Amino acid sequence: MTRATLSIGSKNYSSWSMRGWLMAKLSALPFDEQVISSDEPAMRAEILLLAPSILVPCLTHDGVKVWDTLAIGEYLNEVKPDAVLLPVDRIARAHCRAICGEMHSGFSALRSALPMNLKGHFENFKVWARAQADIERIVVIWHECLTTHGGPYLFGAKPCMADAMYAPAVTRFLTYDVKLDAVCAAYCQSVMALPQVTEWVEAAKLEPEAIDELDAEF
Repeated sequence: MTRATLSIGSKNYSSWSMRGWLMAKLSALPFDEQVISSDEPAMRAEILLLAPSILVPCLTHDGVKVWDTLAIGEYLNEVKPDAVLLPVDRIARAHCRAICGEMHSGFSALRSALPMNLKGHFENFKVWARAQADIERIVVIWHECLTTHGGPYLFGAKPCMADAMYAPAVTRFLTYDVKLDAVCAAYCQSVMALPQVTEWVEAAKLEPEAIDELDAEF
């Protein structure tokens, strides 16, 4: 079996790259990173939400090329079932797929108003109404999962595909000083303490590249 390659964008700015990378790390599938510079026009357009399609992440493995984040998660769950990226229980698995799909297709106001920027920190950031509605929906999702499955992660004691999908929301809440209740704040701490997330954040801080539009305090 050939070693996998995962194409990703900026670790500081690319939330979709973070999702796919975390899934691959949680699956324990060995892979090499192929980083596409944010100087590349298509990559820059994607990060700024101006691209018609998403270029990254893209997983190449054993003759298969998978370029959609949800598809990557499903593929990894098949080739690395012991990692349990999706819950074993049928009902929990359906719930996990539903909230992952909601993140995949929704929360556009949050993405636009609070772009991912791991090196930034904007205290007392003004969150407009549409983005606030997205935040409130995420809080509801987290509470439902944590209450049902007991935490510390969304579907129990082990992080899964859903935690990878919502990890960039965690980083956004920290970057933009979003106030959360104790339950959600504890969940954020659990996610940020994951060794895989720590590895990603530390690498992001070392990136020399900057996108001025996303580094401004607006």
